[in-house]
Amino acid sequence: MSHPTSADIQRVREFLLDLQTRICAALEQQEQQGGGNAQFEIDDWERPEGGGGRSRVLQDGTVIEKGGVMFSHINISKLPASATERHPHIAGAQAQAMGVSLVIHPRNPNVPTSHANVRLFVAEKEGQDPIWWFGGGFDLTPFYPNDEDVKSWHQTAHDLCAPFGDHVYQDHKKWCDDYFYLKHRDEQRGVGGLFFDDLNQWDFETCFKYMQAVGNGYLNAILPIFQRNQDKPYSEAQRDFQLYRRGRYVEYNLVYDRGTLFGLQTGGRIESILVSLPPLTGWKYRPEWDEGSAEKKLTDYYLKPRDWLAELH
Repeated sequence: MSHPTSADIQRVREFLLDLQTRICAALEQQEQQGGGNAQFEIDDWERPEGGGGRSRVLQDGTVIEKGGVMFSHINISKLPASATERHPHIAGAQAQAMGVSLVIHPRNPNVPTSHANVRLFVAEKEGQDPIWWFGGGFDLTPFYPNDEDVKSWHQTAHDLCAPFGDHVYQDHKKWCDDYFYLKHRDEQRGVGGLFFDDLNQWDFETCFKYMQAVGNGYLNAILPIFQRNQDKPYSEAQRDFQLYRRGRYVEYNLVYDRGTLFGLQTGGRIESILVSLPPLTGWKYRPEWDEGSAEKKLTDYYLKPRDWLAELH
């Protein structure tokens, strides 16, 4: 296995910072097309333990109600349980982790919530070669989904995976379905996408190229969905349903999400860790939806693991 040099790590950092800038610029353009003028505010920060990051947050927009696109590059002197329980051999190692993570909560219920993350982890232990891996992915959480959006989302995921192997899309799609699952609800968080972790079975350069393809693929996947849906009219009842379904997002991020747990266990910056939470949400006691309604179809049809590209041909 090839090992990353300091120059390799710097190249990853530069890509991530550029990715953050490009994503924010593209989403601000969507905001402007919808008649808004909200922008991502920049908040640079440092950690006493070493490292820091750049948080970029848009709030109270016309198209995007809240969005966070976060870059971090931190040094870790003591790895938390969320890292060592899967990799006990790195206990006691010093490490660095860097990545871009984003969650975008649109205002219009016809536009899905979307999430993406790409990251690099490097651990070094005296007397051993560096241990490294990439991780990331993107996934879609709609409230009022339609077949065109779900198919285009997965087609983009499939196409970016294709140069890296015949089974990469299916493997990482299934990993996404398995990972973004609310066990206590017996329910998927959304319609899936891609998820991968511990990626180091290829050489470093190939793994980095795949991470880049996933990071760049997010905009290719989400922008057409915004453009098709952000100007659709919606009712107050649909808005209420959106807020109710956002509650599932909160439940997942606080109970299961590895990134949230990793941040909390490493004494991370709490504002950055919890920026993924929506500004407004809601819970109802045992709500019921009419058979045949769009609300019922969400859980009965769309929130099931499916071979979307085969079913939606």
